[in-house]
Amino acid sequence: MGLGGGRQRGRHDRVGGDRVRSERETTGKEDSCPGHQGDGTSTSPWADRPHSAWRKVFPGRVESVPEARAWARDLLAGRVEVSVLDDVLLLLSELATNAVAHSDSGRAADGRMTVYVARLPGAVHVEVIDDGSEASAPAVRVPEADDDGGRGLWLVAMVAAGWGSHRDDAGGSVWFRVAD
Repeated sequence: MGLGGGRQRGRHDRVGGDRVRSERETTGKEDSCPGHQGDGTSTSPWADRPHSAWRKVFPGRVESVPEARAWARDLLAGRVEVSVLDDVLLLLSELATNAVAHSDSGRAADGRMTVYVARLPGAVHVEVIDDGSEASAPAVRVPEADDDGGRGLWLVAMVAAGWGSHRDDAGGSVWFRVAD
């Protein structure tokens, strides 16, 4: 089903479920909120509200997890309290690890994951989009004390003010919000 004037939604193309972002991919440059001109002016109806949103595409490999964390830290440092930043970075690290460990993002040679970070009034919203997997779906499980892994979504559920996931033929996404 097409969105946005008949355009087909693509992998790494959505944030917050079905809301669509631009098709332009980034590999090192962030996209900012739609409507922002880059010259300090804005056509956004929310121009008077403090918010920003960024997107970056990372290769689907383990080394991308600390790169995504560092990127988000650089974006949010000084914009949110340290405790909020710590929670965001912990949960982002868990979701990015899940994307490369449990989806085709980490299995395919050209796999990738897209990270969205949005600074909203009262919260930070993060979404990790992966290439999906026929073999696994996001699931929260309560880890045993001596388990080596399996805490990612459990931590997200425990720490985040809200979270969710979405899967379709284009891939999967998991998002969370941390209140500040």
